[in-house]
Amino acid sequence: MFKRANGNVTPERSVLFVCLGNICRSPTAEGVFRAAAEHAGIGQQIRVDSAGLSDGHVGYPADRRAIQAAWRRGYDLTAMRGRQVEVADFSRFGWIIAMDDSNMRALTKMKPADFGGHLGLLLDFAPELGIRDIPDPYYGNFEGFERVLDLIEISVAGLLARVQAALAHE
Repeated sequence: MFKRANGNVTPERSVLFVCLGNICRSPTAEGVFRAAAEHAGIGQQIRVDSAGLSDGHVGYPADRRAIQAAWRRGYDLTAMRGRQVEVADFSRFGWIIAMDDSNMRALTKMKPADFGGHLGLLLDFAPELGIRDIPDPYYGNFEGFERVLDLIEISVAGLLARVQAALAHE
């Protein structure tokens, strides 16, 4: 069961993935992380969401190429709709995960001084890869979406381990 504070999931049990438009990378990360959490048996204990820094795709589904690439690996992104990140997300989510340095800089500027959660890059959870940015596949071809999935699957494993460790210490 969810740990609740005032009827809501506590921020410590909430993960938000952020990219620019919320139609490629962040919904893919949300779908992969959600599936990994379910597989690990903690899917009902945490909240997972995604958002974009821009408002250009609010209400739109994920990019069809992201949906297709994810579907081929067993992830379903069809119900996801784009939304814009907001300052209130810093009080709702204890884990705010950016897809690249540009997203990270924008989130750092938005971050309230009293935010006590984790704000970082997804690829920081896979330091063995030696890269920090998940490339934006939007203007590329289908192979770019496959590459994004490869990077997200590897880094989500590290993030999930950290979230599980945090839950074990509650």
